[in-house]
Amino acid sequence: MNATAAAAVGPDELAVLKLLALDGGLAGDVKTSCSELASRLDASNQTASRRLQRLEGADLIDRDTVSDGQWVAITESGERSLRSEYEAYRRIFERDPELELEGVVTSGMGEGRHYISLPGYQEQFEEKLGYEPFPGTLNVDLESESVRRRSAESGLDPVPIEGWEDDERTYGPAVCRPARVETAGGEAYEGAHTIAPERTHHDDDQLELIAPAKLREELDLADGDRLTIRVGAEP
Repeated sequence: MNATAAAAVGPDELAVLKLLALDGGLAGDVKTSCSELASRLDASNQTASRRLQRLEGADLIDRDTVSDGQWVAITESGERSLRSEYEAYRRIFERDPELELEGVVTSGMGEGRHYISLPGYQEQFEEKLGYEPFPGTLNVDLESESVRRRSAESGLDPVPIEGWEDDERTYGPAVCRPARVETAGGEAYEGAHTIAPERTHHDDDQLELIAPAKLREELDLADGDRLTIRVGAEP
């Protein structure tokens, strides 16, 4: 999605996206027309058409125009936008919203150990998270459904980790969120955090966790073990 297209999508366009989802647009193509949408939105045909164009331009829907209307399907980006809106409403109406993600333990590249141990990050972890993390991350490959749900993380309160620099280079900001880690056997670890670069749309299928202890040892984990991570769960 380019910046211009993204800027064109606001609450009015999201209202159209919601109507399309209610009609079944998340499951596949649904048939509609500008006049039908205009009637439901109490707007003109031209207004309905512009909103559809903006949604399409932002890659939130796919459209195929036919003689008596158009077939519309909500894209993965559109679903992520709706999930983000859903999570925002959960924060309004639910006291302790959580996001449940599932996946399997995997070995990382070893980069987490280096970055977690850097002093510019360590000082902030101790101040903002209340502990010094074990020098390394637990890496989880998320299942496809959890990858789709993960966009709802944006609706959960973050713990911002500021970027910083030393004599050699600049290190970017990151975002942490509290998490509870549960094994398939019923063991659980409270007080972990997810950690991710503050601005990224890459590797949504990879989740990294930090904690005061080595999670592999605490939960007796091996590659391939299934986990449930409840993001937003306070200890």
